Amino acid sequence: MRVALVHDWLTGMRGGEKVLEVLCELHPGADLFTLVHVPGSVSPMIEDRPIHASFADRLPGVARYYRKLLPFFPWLIERFDLSGYDLVLSTSHCVAKGVRPAPGARHVSYLHSPMRYVWDRYDDYFGPSRAGLSTRAAMALLRRPLQQWDRRSADRVDVLLANSAFVATRIRRYYGREAEVVPAPVDVDLFRPTGESVSDEWLVVSAFAPYKRIEVAVQAAQLTGSPLVVVGKGPQEAALRKVAGPGTRFVGWLPDADLVSLYSRCRGFLFPGVEDFGITPLEAMACGRPVVAYGIGGARETVRGRKWEGDRGGVEEGATGLFVSEQTPEAFASAIRTVEANPDWIDPTDCRLRAESFGRDVFLQKVREGLKRWSAGS
Repeated sequence: MRVALVHDWLTGMRGGEKVLEVLCELHPGADLFTLVHVPGSVSPMIEDRPIHASFADRLPGVARYYRKLLPFFPWLIERFDLSGYDLVLSTSHCVAKGVRPAPGARHVSYLHSPMRYVWDRYDDYFGPSRAGLSTRAAMALLRRPLQQWDRRSADRVDVLLANSAFVATRIRRYYGREAEVVPAPVDVDLFRPTGESVSDEWLVVSAFAPYKRIEVAVQAAQLTGSPLVVVGKGPQEAALRKVAGPGTRFVGWLPDADLVSLYSRCRGFLFPGVEDFGITPLEAMACGRPVVAYGIGGARETVRGRKWEGDRGGVEEGATGLFVSEQTPEAFASAIRTVEANPDWIDPTDCRLRAESFGRDVFLQKVREGLKRWSAGS
């Protein structure tokens, strides 16, 4: 069986790329198709294969502005020639699921999210405070056609997989289809406690996309006076630096070894966005550290905790973090103070055990078993 892998773009190692990396491990000889490829931006496991990029990849400096080509992405993804491939495996949060396999080929698509830019996260990207007037006017005209294409292209997929029950619900809402839930993997062999002493610093690891709401964590740290390390990059960096306090450090993207050390030493991990799944809280837990998360979305399926209301109550047995009920700096600041005042409430061993249940080996086994069914049409 000849296999083709399809991924939206290759511009950095984030959660979606870590899923792709495992699929590459399963199919080391598979060709990979993507809209834009920045060489060296992803792991050797991904880079070490034939990578076929779209026409957009040849545009000068496209790595700086490829997101602005969103209206052209459906056309570009459908241009790939997948004749000769018996099985297509796509990992998609934008348009990768919209490829057109050869007649008779099977298409299995792992969805990190329906195209969030045109559905429930539209205002996070194109609302009045997020985009200029011309961009908002253009997207007002383009949103409906993009939604229609997104729905139609989902009908061409033989098997839809979701990285969480939260995403499966959204797939049902927008596409009218059921998806099998296969949680994304965390590399628990790489991300593990280093034995370093825990510092006073809190940690955020994220791309600086609007829906991530990193400003909530940055402002919460400023309210409490707690030191904060922010790992990541993105178009919102300048705005985040403006609201950051003197104790906040922006360090860009870091090598895995440095990231493991930060996870292991941090007081706790802050996760203020509504994520489809969210791999970084699991990486923090794999290193034995607690998570303070907004209690909606994929975090509810990975973090074990309780909704936190001010200073009332305690933590449940086996908890790995606290859930904050409001997506505000003040609510996160209250949870930060609570964790700092009660450092022994959450057991690092419980955090580690919870992360291990989402390990790469667990994911590999589920995908291997599933592919026998999915590729056979059952």
